[in-house]
Amino acid sequence: MGQMGQFAISLFQGSHMRVLHVHTSDYIGGGGGAIAMYRLHLGLKEAGFDSKILCATKTLESSDSIAMPPLSRSELLLRKVTSRLGLNGVHCTSTFKIKEFKAYLDADVLNLHSFRSRFSYLALPSLTENKPAVFTLHDIWPFTGHCAVSYDCDRWKIGCGKCPYPGAHPAIKRDNTRLEWKLKDWVYSRSNLAIVTLCDQVTEQAKQSMLNRFPIHQIPNGIDTEVYEPLDPKQCRSLLGIPPGKKVLMFAALDLSQFWKGGDLLVKALRGLPESLQAETVLLLLGKRGETIAETVGIQALNIGYVSNDRLKAIAYSAADLFVSPSRVEAFGLVSLESIACGTPVVAFKVGNAPELVRPGITGYLAEPENAEDLCDGIVQLLEDESLRSYMSQQGPAIARKGFDLKLQVQRYVELYHWLLQN
Repeated sequence: MGQMGQFAISLFQGSHMRVLHVHTSDYIGGGGGAIAMYRLHLGLKEAGFDSKILCATKTLESSDSIAMPPLSRSELLLRKVTSRLGLNGVHCTSTFKIKEFKAYLDADVLNLHSFRSRFSYLALPSLTENKPAVFTLHDIWPFTGHCAVSYDCDRWKIGCGKCPYPGAHPAIKRDNTRLEWKLKDWVYSRSNLAIVTLCDQVTEQAKQSMLNRFPIHQIPNGIDTEVYEPLDPKQCRSLLGIPPGKKVLMFAALDLSQFWKGGDLLVKALRGLPESLQAETVLLLLGKRGETIAETVGIQALNIGYVSNDRLKAIAYSAADLFVSPSRVEAFGLVSLESIACGTPVVAFKVGNAPELVRPGITGYLAEPENAEDLCDGIVQLLEDESLRSYMSQQGPAIARKGFDLKLQVQRYVELYHWLLQN
């Protein structure tokens, strides 16, 4: 821990600095963003801080998780209008009432994580008027006219409009992307925020976006490297019921059917494997809606479904020879980080933060985006080179501990919170 981090932590442990996180979900079902937020929350508490979560969907029994009331009748009626207009979240007028919550009033710092579907970004000027606030970008929706994933489109730089991907999540019924872009720009011009990005790519995008009026800090997600660590592969395979003598590939996401997660590209890649390799390979699937992949991939598949337990996920990673990440876009590939921490090399497309985690020849193989044949080549190369995989299995955990440990992430956030409170 750096001297500044030690100073910030020691300074606020005595004064019980209070942090309020805001996200659609407090943990389960909220995707990688909710998981990362929850882990940061736990890390702050372990370091001695008073951390709480304000959410729309409460899945935890902890008193640290505070649920927003359900949408009112007027909000539901308003949503029918705004959804037809292609506008996201503006119907959630109850967001303005967050200022009345005790958790908000008590907080020294706000950390906003998701303002897409259950919170209205129109309330940001009010919420940040007298309260230091950090906005952590788990996707690029905060600076686009509607989408959380823009693929090859960069119209968010010039004000959107004429959207080429109206079906991109969250899908819109009408192209009002220029209006939403202008609304966000107007809101940010009246807000007081510090921006946190998770990887180099999104940092550069944020600097070219309407968010460049704010200070931008890059803080990658962290994980508990005492939980995500290499376990005995034979024992892990036995626990999961994987037949001995098989090569094991793994693919995981909250929803395996989402287009940007690239399940279709994975299927193409695995169908391209040599027949001899297909016969001795098992695909381990973790996530919702993996049935289609399991039925069409052409090799034996074990579909476990959605898993929230960290230890069970570490068992799955440790059971695999390779983790495959076919994502088309990624703000931060949390599953790739979890995999290398467990000593399992990763084959991924060169998108998002993949180059920061998947280092060719060290922790995995980087394929050209959308190139299923290149993804297949990487899988074959690593599956057939046991000595290279063994080397990568040793490198991954060390890299995770050095640069992506949860304690390091907490230290960086504490330094940022301290800086905001001082300024």
